[in-house]
This record gives sequence, structure tokens and C-alpha cells, in this order.
Amino acid sequence: MPTTQPPPSYAIPPSRRRIVAMIVASTLFMEQMDGTVLTTALPTMARTFGVDVAQTAVALTSYMLSLAIFIPASGPVADRFGGRRVLQSAIVVFMAGSLLCSMAPGLWSLAAARMLQGMGGAMMVPVGRLVILQNVPKSALIGAMFWMMLPATLGPMIGPVVGGVLTTYLSWRWIFYINIPVGLAAIVLTHIFIPQIRAPEIIPFDMRGIMLSGVGLAALMLGVELSSHGQVSLPGMAGLCVVGIAGLVAYARHARHVAHPVLDLSLWRVTTFRVSICAGMFTRLATGAIGFLLPSFLQLEFGLSAARSGMLTFVAPVGALLVRVLAVRVYRRWGFRNILAFNAWVLPATCCFLAMVGAQWPLWILVVTMLLLGMSQALQFTGYNTIAYADMPTERMSAATSFYSTAQQMSLSLGICVSAGVLSLSRMAFSPAGAADATAATFSAAFMTMGILAAPASLLLARLSPRAGAEISGHTHEMGQPAPKV
Repeated sequence: MPTTQPPPSYAIPPSRRRIVAMIVASTLFMEQMDGTVLTTALPTMARTFGVDVAQTAVALTSYMLSLAIFIPASGPVADRFGGRRVLQSAIVVFMAGSLLCSMAPGLWSLAAARMLQGMGGAMMVPVGRLVILQNVPKSALIGAMFWMMLPATLGPMIGPVVGGVLTTYLSWRWIFYINIPVGLAAIVLTHIFIPQIRAPEIIPFDMRGIMLSGVGLAALMLGVELSSHGQVSLPGMAGLCVVGIAGLVAYARHARHVAHPVLDLSLWRVTTFRVSICAGMFTRLATGAIGFLLPSFLQLEFGLSAARSGMLTFVAPVGALLVRVLAVRVYRRWGFRNILAFNAWVLPATCCFLAMVGAQWPLWILVVTMLLLGMSQALQFTGYNTIAYADMPTERMSAATSFYSTAQQMSLSLGICVSAGVLSLSRMAFSPAGAADATAATFSAAFMTMGILAAPASLLLARLSPRAGAEISGHTHEMGQPAPKV
């Protein structure tokens, strides 16, 4: 039995909270940059492996599939072995997966290496977030989230540019080496600044729950992924989906009879947590799809090189960086419900606008569109990632982080799968026989579909109480009086 550590509120002094947030952000930096670097390289990778662009989505979804399988175990593992030890080990696994990706001889070997990366990322990002949530009071949570997300914003900002340049002038294989220096720095800084915090009481490890949830999530995601580019028959796809649903139903029955399930379904009763997950699911479906669709759209429809398409998508993270400094003030002034519900309409509107864009349009229109979208998304995800824990007791933060991270990655993976599936189906409908690349009509159909799927988020967010998250935001409700706690 490990020695009980000081209470979490004293484990990290206030003077170090910003430093710890930045260290955690470096792991987010690796994950975010890894995804955006890869999206600009997809058309080139498709030519290297002799496959269709839609099929290269497996390189993205295999990573997210691995995250969905292993994230549920992140909280219990961190509680048992300590946040610092788990975080450092996860970074090592992530870097090992990056090296194997750079040497992959084919698409499916790349997908396998990406799954190893996902195993590392499954522990790396949720455990880092858990360190922040357990050691920062709710009144300071927006500020901590700001500092944690700020360096992470540099990932998607640098990723498309660096990925485009490396893919154009060297090889897409070089993009995976970027994680190595960042990972080494994160390991050293984690050892210096993050204490080895364990839970005072080690709860039993829900191995059966991990197996049931893992099988269910993996089978369901694999069935959707393979069906998205026609690599499995309809009976095969249906079989995988049935196995996935059966696994998740079996897990739900199992969780009702376990004191500490790996995914605690009772967290669903917390209103702010539930709304953040449900509304965030619709938003992340479209967000994951745009990250997959846009670089290929720019290269195939506008004829841009990987380097130029990377430079154009660069402006979205620039917008995100600009708005983050205003996030605290905006939420304090208008509150979570008003900002999130109104801002949620920007994403579906953007998707529908992108569906109308053609090669004859000037590129500066896309630059402005991406800038505004980046600003909107930064504000939205800061709100989602903060209000989810507004009413969550400190002792349940570990379970909540695992649950939330799993739902988050599932949504992003489904967004890529759905958009890849729409590309494949619309290609058969709109493209000439034997056409290798998707036409403007196929991308239009994909963007429009994702815009429709993103729309319900605002309706769900509008059901939040005006007082939701007031303890975190400091928003006043009526007549200048502090909003009471939800």
C-alpha cells in the first residue's frame, strides 16, 4: 500500500499551478500537432500506399480508436501508480509509436503503429488533465484551463505548416519525429514540477469492465470505420456493430453491480457534465470531420501543395490563440449558457458555407472563414472542457475525466468516419467512372452533412440553467447578484 500523499489542494502550490498547466499542455501540444500534421499529408500518403484518400482515414481513426479503448483505464491507473509515473510512461509509449509510424511500410502497419501511439495518448492527456482538476479550485479553473490550452493551441498552428513543408520538400515520414524533442522535454519537466500523487484509497481495478467497454467500443468503431470506405461487406459491418452494441450493453449491466466501474454511468446524473458531453459530441463530430476534410479539399479541389494548404489552415489556430485571452472575461460577463448556446451555431454555419466553396473562389475568403472558425472553436471548447466539471465533486474527478475523455475521442473518431463515408458514397454518385479523387460535389456533400449533424448542440446547450457554472465563471445572474450554486 503506497504512502498517502498530502491532500490534492496542497500537493501543487498556487505559485506552480501555471507551470504545471503548461507542462500538461505540452502533452496536448504533441497530440494536437500530431493530428494536424497528418491531415496535410493524407493525399501524399494515399499516393505512397496506392490507396484512395478516404481510405487513409484509418491512420487517423486507428489512433482515436486506441484512445477510446484505453482512456477508461486512465483514471484508475493514475490513482494506483501515481500521476507523475503514469504520465512519464505514457509519453515514452507515445514517442515509441511515433518512431514506428515513421518506418511503416504500408497503410495497415501505419495504423498499427498509430494504435500504439493511442495507448500512450490514452494515459498521457487524461492523466495530465486530471492533475489540473484535482489541484486547482473551481474559482480558478477557467484560468488554469486557459494556460493549459494555450501552448496546445500551438500544436494545430504549427502542425499544418510544418507538416506541409516536410511533406512537400522531404517526406511525410519525417513528421512523426517532431514528437521526440517535445516528449523528452515533457518527461524532464514532469519529473521536476509534478508531484507523485496517488489516491489515498486504492480502489479495486475493474478489469472485466475494461474488457467489456474495450470490446464494445473497438468493435463499434471498427465497423463504422471499415464501412466508411467500403472495405467490408454489409453483413460484416453489421456483425461488428452488433458485437460493439452488445459489448456496451453488457458493460452497462455490469456497471450497475460494481462499486467502482471503470466508466461510472452514474456521472450522467450531473446536469452540466451530461450536457457538456452531449452537446460536445455534436460539435466534435463536425470538428473532427473538418480537420480530415479541409486539407484534402484544398489540395484536390484548389490544386494547392501540402505546404500551401498547411499555410492556409494555419489561420484557424491563430484565431484560437487570439480569442483565448478573452475567454475568461467573456464567460464572466455573459455566462456559460448564453455564450455556448449562441456560439454553437457558428460551426454548422461554417460547414454549410464550405459546402458552397469552389475552386474559382478567392482564397482570402477561406482565410477569413478559418480565422473566425478558430476563434469560435477556441471559445466553445474552453467552455465545454470547463463546465463539464463545474458541479463535479473533487473525489469523483478521476472517474469524470476518464468518462469525458472517452466520449470526446469517440466523437472525434465518429466525425472522421462519417465524413469519410460520405466522401465514398458521394464519389460513387457524383464522380466519373474510375475517378481517383473526390470532386467538389463529394466534398460539398460531406461538409453539408457535418453541418447538419453539428446543429443540435445549440438546442441542448440552451437547456442549461442561466446559473450553470457561476462558481467557475464568476458570472452574475440577475440584478447584479451573484448567481447561486447549481
